[in-house]
Amino acid sequence: MKKLLVILGPTGVGKTKLSIELATQLNCPIISADSRQVYKGMTIGTDAPNTEQLQKVKHHFVGELSVEDYFSASQYEDEVIALLEKLYVKHNIVVMSGGSMLYIDAVCNGIDYVPDIDKSLRKNLMELYELEGIDPIRMQLKLRDPMFYNQVDLKNHKRIIHALEVCIMTGQPYSSYRTNTVKERPFEIIKIGLTRPREELYQRINERVDQMIERGLVEEAKKFHSLKHLNSLNTVGYKELFKYFDGEWTLEFAIDKIKQHSRNYARKQLSWFNRSDDIHWFDLSDESVNVKEKILEELNNK
Repeated sequence: MKKLLVILGPTGVGKTKLSIELATQLNCPIISADSRQVYKGMTIGTDAPNTEQLQKVKHHFVGELSVEDYFSASQYEDEVIALLEKLYVKHNIVVMSGGSMLYIDAVCNGIDYVPDIDKSLRKNLMELYELEGIDPIRMQLKLRDPMFYNQVDLKNHKRIIHALEVCIMTGQPYSSYRTNTVKERPFEIIKIGLTRPREELYQRINERVDQMIERGLVEEAKKFHSLKHLNSLNTVGYKELFKYFDGEWTLEFAIDKIKQHSRNYARKQLSWFNRSDDIHWFDLSDESVNVKEKILEELNNK
């Protein structure tokens, strides 16, 4: 059976380097499971693979879309499954690497069908949120879908807006589309999780943010300032700098917030992944273990 080797873990842990080493050894391409690396021009802020790395190993879903394009986890699932069918003609193993939880779940387990959303509707709801805050959005969702309202994180405006979009577009509650049915896949999925001790991971995240600033993150973000209302740019590293450009924050404060929000996101990722019992975890700080060789051994034993 064909195999999908999924390399997952929190931001800053070291997924890119190891994934490229594995893909080189296996002579296979990499499918990115990063919901922001898929957009063009966000190279520094998403720490996307550099030119040398992209030349070394073929990557899919890196720098392929405009930031103005709508792209959902459901679309990602459809496109990855279609791509894998083609890739498996030449490859027995394909590597998927990233930390976007919904993207990984969409490919491994399947995601419920959700209708495409009209761009003008999304823009109107985002403008409402920016002008009046989350309360009007919450109240609309409560009226249209009380079941999902009682389940959703009421502080997560993106989840609330998305659910409300579906309610308005279809005239049906968003909860009616949520079946949570796991889809069978015609390939074997092997999940490898990468981790490090918390303090080490946080230090790596802080240092990476400093490196991004040195590489030109401020200039990169400035190019997108006029598009800050787009969902693709509601992203750590950009949204903080937008506040700096708008005069709300100093640059030093914005950089500190990027580090804080990146650390928060890493905690959220680990919490999400720890719900699964089918992930084989490796601590990258343990120098006594050759993680790449262990993973290759596991692949050979499957």
